[in-house]
Amino acid sequence: MLGILLVLFGYVLGSVPTGYLVGRALGVDVRKVGSGNIGTANVLRAAGKWAAVLTLTGDMLKGLVPVVVARLAVQNEWLIAAVAFAAVIGHCWPVFLRFKGGKAVATGAGTTIGLAPLIGLCLFAFWWAVVLLSRYTSLGAIAVMVISPVVFWLSGQPLPYVLYTIIGGALVLWRHRENARALLQGTERKVGQQAEEHS
Repeated sequence: MLGILLVLFGYVLGSVPTGYLVGRALGVDVRKVGSGNIGTANVLRAAGKWAAVLTLTGDMLKGLVPVVVARLAVQNEWLIAAVAFAAVIGHCWPVFLRFKGGKAVATGAGTTIGLAPLIGLCLFAFWWAVVLLSRYTSLGAIAVMVISPVVFWLSGQPLPYVLYTIIGGALVLWRHRENARALLQGTERKVGQQAEEHS
């Protein structure tokens, strides 16, 4: 019963649409601007730097908190990994936005920090480095999802955590398939690029 509650907690907290709520507080529906995504990059384009900072922080906490709670409550590494995955699923398909959510990069980062704090922070720093050098948040996301399973495996993390980075990373990569195509075509939006409204 406790396991079910922890997984549900992960999903529900992951479902909280941080970017949408921050945007609405500032009078902007981020779903109708730019890419229409509720993640940090589109919030930056639609509502500015501080809105993006709040979104990034909130989305990371959605992944971090349920994993930390699960680790404090149980010793079962499979269950803890399931809670992490539930948070990612919640962000991608949030119950509060009719199951239309984001791409789970920040929420996924929060879960990895919860699972393996030092490694998670290093991967987060790697993501930032790629973004700052390339000016493409999607490229940073794709790069970190590719290397995360390798880093978790080489650092001797528990098998459930390694499998989570593989399955969760595959999901995030799938959510970025259009971004990958745009990167190859040279049409991907860069960080801070002006957003355009759409209906």
